[in-house]
This record gives sequence, structure tokens and C-alpha cells, in this order.
Amino acid sequence: MLKEQSKLIVRGHQALDIGLTATSFITAYFIKRLFLPEGWRGLTTEPNYYAILLLIIIIWFLVFDFFRLYESYRRRTYWQVFSQLVKAVSAAVLILLMTIYIVKLKDVSRILLGLFYLLNILLLGLSKGVVYRTLARFRNRGFNFRSVLIVGSKDRARDVIRTIGDRQGAGFRVLGCLDIDPARIGESVKNGCKVIGTVGDMQQILEREVVDELIFAMPLRKIDQASKYIVLAENLGVSVRIIPDWQLHHLMYRPEKAKIQFEDFLGIPTMSLETTPPDKAALMIKAAFDYAAGALMMLFFLPLFFAIALAIKIVSPAGPVFYRQERFGLQGRRFDVYKFRTMVPDAEKQRDCLDCYNEADGPVFKIRNDPRIIPWIGHFLRKTSLDELPQLINVLAGEMSLVGPRPPIPAEVDHYEIWQRRRLSMKPGLTCIWQISPNRNDVSFADWMNMDLEYIDNWSLALDFKILARTVLVVLTGHGR
Repeated sequence: MLKEQSKLIVRGHQALDIGLTATSFITAYFIKRLFLPEGWRGLTTEPNYYAILLLIIIIWFLVFDFFRLYESYRRRTYWQVFSQLVKAVSAAVLILLMTIYIVKLKDVSRILLGLFYLLNILLLGLSKGVVYRTLARFRNRGFNFRSVLIVGSKDRARDVIRTIGDRQGAGFRVLGCLDIDPARIGESVKNGCKVIGTVGDMQQILEREVVDELIFAMPLRKIDQASKYIVLAENLGVSVRIIPDWQLHHLMYRPEKAKIQFEDFLGIPTMSLETTPPDKAALMIKAAFDYAAGALMMLFFLPLFFAIALAIKIVSPAGPVFYRQERFGLQGRRFDVYKFRTMVPDAEKQRDCLDCYNEADGPVFKIRNDPRIIPWIGHFLRKTSLDELPQLINVLAGEMSLVGPRPPIPAEVDHYEIWQRRRLSMKPGLTCIWQISPNRNDVSFADWMNMDLEYIDNWSLALDFKILARTVLVVLTGHGR
């Protein structure tokens, strides 16, 4: 899945722009030298145009960065992007002319520079237009969208809804609005968006629905105990935006986990509180690694897939090879997780009869010697954790990561405390800290949740690779159950 602006994307974007800028200059050079009408055609051997090209690359790199051309397209119109581009190129050309004058480079063709200026704007404008429209179409089709819940139902809320409606390609979807007045529930606010509850209903809505961002579009002083709701969203791992006026100083609120940033949201200045890892470049590398490593692992383990499938059918021919179960993913998105079947076909029906033997605390169900496990192959797959191998399919589908909190079943999430739901703020993984812990099946539910939150709060690529390496040891030594 595509992410917000990241350092990795910025570097790629910068490289593309500099490449197109160099192409513009080289093209202008050959047009002036070979293809213009007689009298306009030709170039002298002086000055050294290689040196001018080097100057252009340096100046354009610095100016484009200064003009902030690499902010996320999600929150700007194409014409805003193009306007900023024209300003940046014009400023860069002026700096180039001043530099040429200062270093006393003589006989530089003004026609060449004019052609370069026009070609540069044309090529960069076309490239950004293609990228912008591709991303917009991708988001319009429902991919990479962010679900938004708005607190407020008056002018500020209408402005946010109208702006989101005008910018469908930005990839935001309004779930609904919350108000402080229960009498307004069900009322239409704008563009089909309605008041779906009161501010007091926020906890139930955030737990029940997929919400990526919570936007406060009303004065915080009008909300009784407003800081409580900001803390609630923070604990759930939901990003918070606050439309000015800025009122946090009246609340004496200090975020415990979230990081405060000031951002432009579709042209509206907002204050954002993020509880997920801030290093977007590293998260992009993590996502790319998931797809690449997941595909290679699928190919490598394909013979093992067939061998395990054959063993399951020999020992327990009545049931399927794969077991599919609904789980909760990022921010409560539901998906079906795949595992090799290790239990008898009617295992779920037998569950109620075994509740009294549950050895785990909290909403998790575990039995040391579960009688539903199919002989030999079932125990082997569980001890080695190889029953989780088909979840590589979920990784390639973008529903899971190689490393992350394990995806819970809906029945478990229904019994979560507020602080435990924040583990849903990162994409679930095939393995995690709990998975590699000694005596992992004896770890209390609260400790398990704390391990997942520790992973989120201290996430890094190095930590992921460390967990993957230790997972291999766990598989080889058979510490599972």
C-alpha cells in the first residue's frame, strides 16, 4: 500500500526531477545546435556547457528543495503543484543567470537558456501531472484511502467535508460527524455526511469502525473534557487533527505517546498527533521488503507447501488443507488470515465444550494439550510455527507484514481495554516479539499486549531484522505450541 510522503519517495522524486532537468538542457542544446532555422542555429565551442549543466543540477536541486516541491500530493491540487513548479524553475533560472554573470562565463546562448526554461517546465509539468493523476485515479477507486471521523457539524466541519469532496483524488473518506448535541444525530451536514453520534459515543465508534484520522472541527473549549477524547484517540493509535483556533494550552494537555506536528490538510492548517512510527522512509522500506521477501519466500517454500498439504490430507483427509479465519488488521480492517489446518474439521464446534480448560488469561483461548489437534502433523506444525506459513499470502495481499503484532480475532478485540487497541495502529505481522519470547505460551495477556506496544513505540528496521533472525531460531528449535 502507498504511504504518506516519505524521505524515500522524496529522494526518488528529486532524482526524477533532476534527470528531467538534465534532459531538458541536453535537448535544448541539440535543438539550438542542429534544428533551429538558419541564422538561429549553431553554438560556439565556448563556454563549456558541461560546466553549465553541472551548475544547473546543483542549483535546481537546492531551489526545488527550498520551494518544497516534494510535499505530499494528497493535500494539494495539481495547479498548486504546477504553480509552485513554475515559481521554482523561474527562481532557479534567475540564480543561474546571476551565477553565470558572477563567474564571468561569456557567450552563453540566451536562446538555449530560453528553450531550456520552456522545456524544463513542460517536462516537469507533464511528469508531475502523470504522477498526480495516476495517484488520484488509484485513490478514486478506493485504494489507499484514509477514513476520517469529524468532531463538529457546523461551519468548520462543512468546510472540511466540502474540501474533501472537492478533492476526491486526495484519498480521504468521511465516515461521519460527531456533535455535542444528541438532538442533531441523523442530521445531514454536507455532501451526504451525517451526524452519526455524540462526542460521548466516540469510544464505541472508534472501536467499531475503521478510523484512520480524527479531526476536531469545532472549538475544543465547547467539548466537555476534550482532552479525554484526544487521549482516547492517542491510546487507540488514531491520528488526531485539530482545526484552529488552537486550544490545547487551555486543556493543559501533554501527549504521552503521540508526536505533535503542524501540517496542511487539503489547504487547511491543522495540528496533527501521530502515535505510529514517524520515520516514513523506513516504513516504505519495510513495505517494499515485505513484498520482495514475501514473494521470494513463497517460491522457496513452495515444495514445503506441497509436502505439508500432502501430510495433512493423509492424516486428516476429511478437512481442507488450509484453515481460514477472520482477523482484525490495521485500524480494525477485517481480513481472512490463512494457516495450515492443524485441528479436526469441526474444531470450532467443540470450542464451547473446552472453555473450562482454557489456560490463558484475558480473551485468548489456549490449551497445552488441545484434543482437537490432528495427530503428528498438527503438533509438528504448531511446535515449529510452520502452520503460519500460508500467511505469506496475506503479506503479498498487503494485509499483513512479515513483522508486526499478531492479528487478533474479532472476539478478542471485543474484550480489549482501550490501551490494548493501540496495537491495531500498525499492520499485523507473521511474527512479533511475543512469537520469539521464551515460554511464549506462558506469557500473560497483559504482558503480550505490552510487548506489541513496545514494538510499535520502539520500531525500527533493525528491530524487524532482529525479530526475523530470532524467528528462524524459534522455528528450528520448535518452541511453539
